[in-house]
Amino acid sequence: MGAHKKPHRIESAPRAETPLAASLRMRISREGPISVHDYMQACLADSQAGYYATRQPIGREGDFVTAAEISQVFGELIGVWTATVWQAMGAPASVVVAELGPGRGTLMADALRVFKAVPRLLDSVCIALVETSPVLRETQSETLRESLAPLQWYERIEDVPQGPLILIANEFIDALPVRQMVRQGDAWRERMVTLTDTDAFAFNAGTPLERDALPASLRGIDAADGAIAETRPLASSLLTALAARAKDAAVAALIADYGHAESNIGDTLQAVHRHRFADPLSMPGEVDLTAHVDFAALQDSARAIGLAAYGPMPQGEFLLKLGLASRCERLLQNAAPEQQAAILSGVARLADPRQMGLLFKMLVLQSSGLAPTPPFGDI
Repeated sequence: MGAHKKPHRIESAPRAETPLAASLRMRISREGPISVHDYMQACLADSQAGYYATRQPIGREGDFVTAAEISQVFGELIGVWTATVWQAMGAPASVVVAELGPGRGTLMADALRVFKAVPRLLDSVCIALVETSPVLRETQSETLRESLAPLQWYERIEDVPQGPLILIANEFIDALPVRQMVRQGDAWRERMVTLTDTDAFAFNAGTPLERDALPASLRGIDAADGAIAETRPLASSLLTALAARAKDAAVAALIADYGHAESNIGDTLQAVHRHRFADPLSMPGEVDLTAHVDFAALQDSARAIGLAAYGPMPQGEFLLKLGLASRCERLLQNAAPEQQAAILSGVARLADPRQMGLLFKMLVLQSSGLAPTPPFGDI
C-alpha cells in the first residue's frame, strides 16, 4: 500500500535485527532458501511479528498514506460508484458492501456519508470489513462507530455472507505476495531469499522450473538473462472466489491500485518505511512491502473464469468522470480560506497525471449479466 513509484534499488542494507528476522534466519538455516512469495507473506502477515499484525501503518506517523487519507473526495466518489452499482443491480433489498483491507476505515466512512443521500440504500446495505490485523480492526471500529449501517468483520472474502456483493479493494492487491521468477540461460528459476556468509539476507536463484511449474504466461517467452517476472497467486484466489459468488448473485468489484495496464517483465518489489523507500530485505516485519499490480493479468484471468472486466482506467480519469471537479467546487464553497489550499492540493494529488492520476488505475470486475458500471458505462 501507499508506495507511488518504483524506487531506485538500494544496494546494501544493515543486518536486520527485527523479531521476525531471527525467526526467518532460523527457518532458512533449517529448511534452506525461501521463495520471495513466502518471504513477503511472512513479513506482512506473520501473526506474531508481521507488519500488519503489529502496527498502525497508515498516516503521517506511519509508513504511507492511501488515496482515501489524502482527500475525503476519494471515498465519497467511491460511495457514488457503489450507489450507482446497487441501483444497476436493481436496488436489491439486501446487499453486502465489502472492503478488502479497509485501512483506518476512512474510505468507508466517507462512502457512508454518500449512502445517506440515496433512498433505501442504508436500509439495504450491510458493511463487511475483511481485515486480519487486530490493530487495524480496532481503528476501523473507532472510525466507523457512528455508522448507520450494520458492520461485520471477516478474515477472508470467502467468509462474507452470500448474496449481492459490491466489493472495494483500494490499495489491497499490491500488498498480496508475489512470486518472482528469474531468467538464467534458457531456464526460469524461482527467485529465493537466502543467507550470506555473514548471515545477511540476500536474493538468489533456485533450481530451474519445469515447464509445468511455470505460470502459463511465461511458457515460451524469450527473456533476457537476469530478467525477473512476477505473478500473484492470491489474486487468482480472490478472482476465483468472486466468480463462484457471481454464479448465484450479482457481483461487482472495484480494484483501485498502482501498477501497469500491460503485462511486462520486471522487478517491482519495493519497501517503504516512514514514507521513504527502503531495501526490501532490511528490517523484516518493520517495513511495508508491495509490488506493482499487473492489471492485464487480472483482467485476463477474470474473463477466463466468466467475469466481465472493464478498464483499467487511470485514477484521475475515473474520478473526474464521477464528478471530482464538481465535488471539489462544493467543498471549496464551504471551506475556510486556510482549508481551500489543502482541498486543492489533495484533489490534485489524486488526479494529476504527474502524481497519482496515471500510475494508479481502476479496474471493475463484475457478473457477466450486469451492464457496465459508471464511468465505464453511461452515467
